[in-house]
Amino acid sequence: MTTAEYQPLPGVAADEERPSGGTVVMKFGGTSVGDTERLLRVVRRLVAAHEEGNRVVGVLSAMGRTTDELVDLAHQISERPKPRAMDMLISVGERISCALAEMAIEDLGHQAISLTGSQAGIVTDTTHTKAKIVDVRARRIHQALDEDRIVLVAGFQGVSTEQEVTTLGRGGSDMTAVVLAAALGADRCEIYTDVDGVYTADPRLVPGARKLNAISYDEMLELAASGAKVLQLRSVEFARNHGVKLHVRSSFGDAEGTWITREDDPLLEKAMISGVTHALDETVYRVEGIQPARLFAELAEANVNVDTILQAGGEVVFSAPDGDHAEVSAVLDRLGGRWSSRDDLGKVSIVGAGMKSHPGVAAKAFATLDELGIQPEVVTTSPIKISCHIPDADLERAVVALHEAFELERVNA
Repeated sequence: MTTAEYQPLPGVAADEERPSGGTVVMKFGGTSVGDTERLLRVVRRLVAAHEEGNRVVGVLSAMGRTTDELVDLAHQISERPKPRAMDMLISVGERISCALAEMAIEDLGHQAISLTGSQAGIVTDTTHTKAKIVDVRARRIHQALDEDRIVLVAGFQGVSTEQEVTTLGRGGSDMTAVVLAAALGADRCEIYTDVDGVYTADPRLVPGARKLNAISYDEMLELAASGAKVLQLRSVEFARNHGVKLHVRSSFGDAEGTWITREDDPLLEKAMISGVTHALDETVYRVEGIQPARLFAELAEANVNVDTILQAGGEVVFSAPDGDHAEVSAVLDRLGGRWSSRDDLGKVSIVGAGMKSHPGVAAKAFATLDELGIQPEVVTTSPIKISCHIPDADLERAVVALHEAFELERVNA
């Protein structure tokens, strides 16, 4: 089973505990607040939830491409921007979104307060650009909710135990929202994005892909680990371990999205296969002559998020994000040994809790790839997932063929 590096539930001091009172955490991604018109739509949604009697916490991302533009700006100034300075810079985008939303909410006759990550009590470790949340000191949020305010929290950021501004890495606003939902005892955490739920495959590749009404935490965790971009991997694991009910839905409509919940929830369709997903942003490494314990300790120290790991004899095979290639290369060169890497492989995965009780899934998957003339370079499995690294050029047709082979366009496939 896929796991992310896990952090325990941030503590809430005894004198901060409150009944949830209908608390809802609503997270809006960058496309949801991409311009002022969209931001105003988000504001109206927050206000509507408040008017329904909920205690509302909104977690906002930076508007549109703001973060990417800030990163580009940094690289125009410096070839190797200092991580601390990068965090100071890229944390600005979310603050802009929250400040503008506060103004708009007040104009609609409701009280609001916008908070930076540090003001909201999001405490992290000391790692810049990829920090992990270690505590939530939610007193100020509780106080604002008790005053009937809509609380707006800048996602993706916090303050370290050394009082430095930190950011949480790609998709970090999801983590902000889920951790706040757990710490506040929220009824649910709604993740608003530019798609209307979790699909059986990327609908841009597979027109017949079907939206799922509900999916288990474990299945969503495997989908996220295998390339589905709808939710950050660490946030899914945190939600599973602390029972935070997630609802992924569109910012641009009112339809129900996809609920991520317990495997025994009656909402689940009990399908054999829930989805086919793919990833193009991994590099596969083959290493000989380095002890695995030392190798992975050094990679962890360099904050490299390793995914696939295989060992056969003296060879170790692993994958890591393309963006970590410089760090991985530095570690491998420092440790010696022989190594090679390939960045021309993508990963296609099938995920479904039904695999545990339905034999023949692997046979059908490999037969489908074989009919296409595709021979996987690396194969990894879990009780509910089969992943194959194959040439990038074959990835799209593999996704389409596997989706068709398992008849995922049908309900209860």
